[in-house]
Amino acid sequence: MNACNSSEFAKSKTTWYTVGMIAALLLCPLRGAAQDESPTPVQIVALDECDPTTFNAPTKADPKTNPNPGLGPDFCKNVTLGAFTTLQDLLAKAGAGNPDPNWDFEPDTLRIRKGTPIVVVDQGGEPHTFTEVKRFGGGFLPPLNAGEDTAPECAGGFSNLAVARTRILQGSQLQVSDLSKGEHYFQCCIHPWMRVKVEVHEHGK
Repeated sequence: MNACNSSEFAKSKTTWYTVGMIAALLLCPLRGAAQDESPTPVQIVALDECDPTTFNAPTKADPKTNPNPGLGPDFCKNVTLGAFTTLQDLLAKAGAGNPDPNWDFEPDTLRIRKGTPIVVVDQGGEPHTFTEVKRFGGGFLPPLNAGEDTAPECAGGFSNLAVARTRILQGSQLQVSDLSKGEHYFQCCIHPWMRVKVEVHEHGK
């Protein structure tokens, strides 16, 4: 190979290398853009207005010092500004079949595309669960069930691993993904009137 041919070969090789690099730079952002088209998560908020004084009272009753036993220290970590419901009022309302509406999931109904993740955030003061059930029913605490039978999925409370996995502590969150097409029902297994219906539809419909 003479010097002229050698120079032309090197120039051609450099040109193809440059073309290849430009093509790679153009394709990589496109691939990244495609990956970014995944559905944006939607949020559900768990709310309550537990009263720290009555909820956090000692669990052992004492006629003189603790006539209204509570659930123990640090159970309720309410961040609302004075809008509190006592533990006794919560139990009385639920027992009468009129549960406190301030214990709630928002929104109550959600329509999402298949593949959209749901992020459930506990912005109340006490623990909740976000448990999928076949049909709505009572939770695992009979005094809060207003006569409803416990939903089978809630039976056993936190000793049931399926329930324990859906627990959300105050200030924390739970993600639900890969729901199949159709209707899905979720409730709190502690406060069973906290309910959400999720409607999942196909992409583009």
